[in-house]
Amino acid sequence: MPESKPLLVRFLKWRYKHISNKHFISIASAIIGLLSGLVAVTIKNLTHFIQELLEGEFIREIHHVFYFIFPIIGLFLVLLSIKYIVKKPVEHGIPSTLYSISKLKGMMPRRMMWASLLTAPLTVGFGGSVGLEGPTVATGAAIGSNFSRLFHLNQTTRTLLIGAAAAGTMASIFKAPIAAIVFAVEIFSLELTLASMIPLLLASITAVLTSYFFFGDDVLLHFQVQDKFQLTDVTFYIFLGVASAMVSIYFSKIYFGVGNFFKRFKNPYMRLLIGGVLLGTVVYFIPPLFGEGFVTINNVLKGNIVAVVKNNIFHTVTDNIWVVVALLGGLVLFKVVAMSFTFGAGGIGGVFAPTLFTGSVFGYLIALVINNSNLFSHQLSLTNFAMVGMAGLMAGVLHAPLTAIFLIAEITGGYELFVPLMIVASISFLITKRYIPHNIYAAELAKRGQLITHDKDNNVLMMLDINKIIERNFIVLTPEMKLGEILKNAVTKSSRNHFPVVNEEHEFVGVIRLDDIRHIMFDATMYDKIIASDLMHADAGIINIDKDNAQIIMKKFKTTGAWNLPVIKKGKYHGYISKSRLLTAYRRKLIHVTNT
Repeated sequence: MPESKPLLVRFLKWRYKHISNKHFISIASAIIGLLSGLVAVTIKNLTHFIQELLEGEFIREIHHVFYFIFPIIGLFLVLLSIKYIVKKPVEHGIPSTLYSISKLKGMMPRRMMWASLLTAPLTVGFGGSVGLEGPTVATGAAIGSNFSRLFHLNQTTRTLLIGAAAAGTMASIFKAPIAAIVFAVEIFSLELTLASMIPLLLASITAVLTSYFFFGDDVLLHFQVQDKFQLTDVTFYIFLGVASAMVSIYFSKIYFGVGNFFKRFKNPYMRLLIGGVLLGTVVYFIPPLFGEGFVTINNVLKGNIVAVVKNNIFHTVTDNIWVVVALLGGLVLFKVVAMSFTFGAGGIGGVFAPTLFTGSVFGYLIALVINNSNLFSHQLSLTNFAMVGMAGLMAGVLHAPLTAIFLIAEITGGYELFVPLMIVASISFLITKRYIPHNIYAAELAKRGQLITHDKDNNVLMMLDINKIIERNFIVLTPEMKLGEILKNAVTKSSRNHFPVVNEEHEFVGVIRLDDIRHIMFDATMYDKIIASDLMHADAGIINIDKDNAQIIMKKFKTTGAWNLPVIKKGKYHGYISKSRLLTAYRRKLIHVTNT
């Protein structure tokens, strides 16, 4: 280890002399793409290995019981892994990555490069009803972040390589390189310029090639367009777009609601017990909710609906179409419930696969109901609606309409469904955004004002380190201080014209400005008669550094018209922030972000 540092230093010196920053970023992107592809392959294979072990002869003999037992076992193994191996919490993949970009300058802990490799396969392999995409993206992003730190790349480049890693993992999973690039731009709010496009392309290409090397031509979603889009379908696709928005809103509300319910339980074993039992019960009665659900999705896309609905607790196959409709409706309603129970119990996974699951079943369900309603002579393509339904849910739940359009287009191998994809994705996105302002990944960050968006002004404000612009060279007064003492110990010794007043607990109780005492400061008869509490008054506003972000602070300056505002931290007086210093810091950060 001592020899590796000089070696790295020598390499860095050689690199600065012989390889331009632009070329090095391109090389780094290709390497990150390769590593991201390997991460995707590893997580997927580990999960399949666990599933194959669990689906042996022994499981077939005990029949449905394992649907209840195994998710609980898997969640317990995850909890033990986090407690004794990782030894620190494993955050949700994409939200934690977004937080690292917005507040930690793209710095991601080294443990994130391997923690999900262990916990996500245990969660999903044992039947947790979540996806692997989120943990895979987060693992790749952590590799991109730590690669950047190793080679001393700046914040902007670090963010770009995180996006490249995200594109690489998605490209490797779905063999859809264009959609993967669009995903990185939409979800991580990257600026799409020529400088950023080339690294994203290189990462996406190398990741796809890695996937082809290990899996050959096999793809995750199997679908071929059998029925062409017809103009007479437009009305029905519009309806699917509106209906997808309604399901997306339901999906998000249930996810947040169940998540808030589990936040009440501080003990992880209690969360495991409650969530595990609830998840096991749901999966026991609705077996298709076991695991990621791509087997069910592929059956739906092939039109093999019998294989989907027969997998119930009674193993019954019915010819009654409305019983089939009811069973499919149950899958739509309960997939998000099972997913939320998995997260609530402490499982590690993502929402991407559950979104695809819900969308495919819902799209098929809508077409099935319309075809059997006897209200229209026109028959819809069930499988086309299933595929486009996935785009509708992705656009609504993930707020990623472009990703939805290009992903489905690439999976189908052409643009036969491009028009219906655009119709459904745009309608679903616009309606859902009206009621759910932020996607599942970003909602909590947005609530705390920590979300990176395509709004550069807000992003720059968010990147500011507020603690560095707090000024503490103010002389503090107490309410009992007499005027003479104030003049002698504060006014004559301070270069400021603000004097914060604090009580015995160091809580901010008011302020005295030089203008407040100017008319009596030379009247010696008042020196012992007037005390600070007689002169102090409330400030125009107060900044709570524990709650207020840069955007809120800027708004407080705007609404109060003040040039200086006091800062409190944990209820105690902490200093002042001046508007001029805040604006100066903003301008410097803007120049830095723009030029790097």
